[in-house]
Amino acid sequence: MTEVAQDKDTFRPRFAGPGTRTRRLPRWWPLPLGLLVGTLAGATYGLVSAPEYTATSYVIAVPTEKADPMSALGFAQAYSRVATQVAVLSDAQDSAGVSVQDLKSQVRAETSPDAPMVAISASATEPARAARMADAVARALTKNAGHTKDDTHVELLRFTRAVKPTEPSSASAALTTLVGACAGGLLGGLALLLRPRREAETVAPTVPAPAAAAGMRGGA
Repeated sequence: MTEVAQDKDTFRPRFAGPGTRTRRLPRWWPLPLGLLVGTLAGATYGLVSAPEYTATSYVIAVPTEKADPMSALGFAQAYSRVATQVAVLSDAQDSAGVSVQDLKSQVRAETSPDAPMVAISASATEPARAARMADAVARALTKNAGHTKDDTHVELLRFTRAVKPTEPSSASAALTTLVGACAGGLLGGLALLLRPRREAETVAPTVPAPAAAAGMRGGA
């Protein structure tokens, strides 16, 4: 069955199928889908992952009578790089109660450019374990620095012990959900922008009105 639709001076043939018209999804469907998937992924990660706690112990470099404060600052930066080396971590593994591999992955050392102080931070799923790891590495670093005190003229001393943390340092479930939603929405928006634009329906070539009318009379 052929239907002829008239639009001003042109005829536009359209073919009506025997079934119902198929509905298409709106062009913007990747955006809500990305938001939904990202939100679910972020919420799942925040609820399933175990919280992490971080404890920090501080050591300070003190110059002897044969050294100046600037040399202590330089050695503090050097000790911050040595703190996570195997030579120091192997001495700390017994008191920390974990292996060298765990210490290497869960302990980091930082220093300030203005003060000869080294901050040794440890992360773990238990607050007491995090504090124990940070203190163990700080003691091992101080002990190793004492072996070279006569050559460097800088002594490394314990400044403060690590305090057992009371709140987790890892992201909360609410934050991971928000981050997941933002990431999903961003990916959905990019997919929407990169998705090729499609026509809503296929339009047959238009036929001039006189020719279409002549064809209908001839067919009749």
